[in-house]
Amino acid sequence: MGIGKSKIDPCPLSLSWNKSPSVDTSPQHPEPKAKKSEEIPLHVKAKQSSSAKETTGEQKGAETREETSEEETEDEVFFKFVILHAESDINEALRVQDLLQDGFGIKPGIIFAEMPCGRQHLQNLDDAVNGSAWTILLLTENFLRDTWCKFQFYSSLMNSVNRHHKYNSVIPMRPLNNPLPRERTPFALRTINALEEGSRGFHIQVERIFQESVYKTQQSLWRETRNVTETKHTTHDWLL
Repeated sequence: MGIGKSKIDPCPLSLSWNKSPSVDTSPQHPEPKAKKSEEIPLHVKAKQSSSAKETTGEQKGAETREETSEEETEDEVFFKFVILHAESDINEALRVQDLLQDGFGIKPGIIFAEMPCGRQHLQNLDDAVNGSAWTILLLTENFLRDTWCKFQFYSSLMNSVNRHHKYNSVIPMRPLNNPLPRERTPFALRTINALEEGSRGFHIQVERIFQESVYKTQQSLWRETRNVTETKHTTHDWLL
């Protein structure tokens, strides 16, 4: 690291112990001026400058590594929830997303319309369900009119049954705007307690469902699955 400036005794002519002060009658000789603390040899300054540059370089390198690490993890986000919705309910899905993220601090979340474009719907659905801890089905009047939505909720339910860690991860939700009446809700979804945004106990329901411990458990299993898949792909490519 940088070399510090040497400290100069501000009182170099201090009296010795057990000696009384006396008048010096010897001829006076001009004393050499003390070196100022700022007058540092050039070779010391060069070392300080070099050390400072090294420190700055290390800091910049650390910042670059952090930025690179953040960029690498951006595409590997495990969401807390994904909202499956009818195509005509995008605005309502965005409102619910903001409600959960900003109102309850449940983030990050995503709606199905935000999934990457240019990919097959089935692949997007699989990534959305398996890449999040909870799957929210936005039950509106439009939900059952869309055949694709019916396929989404049946697939999500089957996924929660076949995968142990996904048990109780499918959450039907009736929003404030245009909710689907209970009597018209498919029987498979009636067996699951739905989030009722208009109910008094909505806040309590949200706190009970979206628990951080459950999210951490699913996130760990998701990472393990990804690591196994990447290892298999690497081995396959190496064999080829």
